[in-house]
Amino acid sequence: MKAVKFLSLLTLTAVAGLTVPSCSKSKSSTPPKPTLYDSLGGTVMVSDPAHSGTMIEKGRLLIRNIVDSTIFVIAGDTAINGHFTTLLSEVGSGNFSGFQTLSKNLTDFVAVGTGAKDYTYTGKSMVAAHDPAQNPRMNGKADNSDFNAFETDLVTGAGKAGVPSNNPALMSVAKIVESLRSQVVQQ
Repeated sequence: MKAVKFLSLLTLTAVAGLTVPSCSKSKSSTPPKPTLYDSLGGTVMVSDPAHSGTMIEKGRLLIRNIVDSTIFVIAGDTAINGHFTTLLSEVGSGNFSGFQTLSKNLTDFVAVGTGAKDYTYTGKSMVAAHDPAQNPRMNGKADNSDFNAFETDLVTGAGKAGVPSNNPALMSVAKIVESLRSQVVQQ
């Protein structure tokens, strides 16, 4: 749960930093500045390896791969996986609905936060998502060491998804994640 909440925070912060182009016509022929989502693959359509016969935006596919890899890394990380006992119990019993929901929500969150225009994040705020009183799937409040472990797991998850730790886009995402620390850490 905590990892999911942390990933959610990443997108929320990114959303706050996005600029929305004006609908009015401009005399300038300067193309719009690429978003972080564009640098992650953008809106180029590619085949979705998880859903035969369907297409997915390349940026969304990369984000989903990073999200899913990070969830799996967190599941094995005894430093923070205790925050996700509900999810781990569900998956352990063969129920993947919580994982699928979490993956979709976090992917939406990150996609929107990095500048995707075709998705909407409708989940909880970062504060609510990480507060067990407001989110019963969250097992305990996060502290700074939990947040540090999440950041490490995010980089590991990105690496497992084929994104090296020195990738400029990943470094931009890391800055966004760090900016959410005060919303996630509630102890």
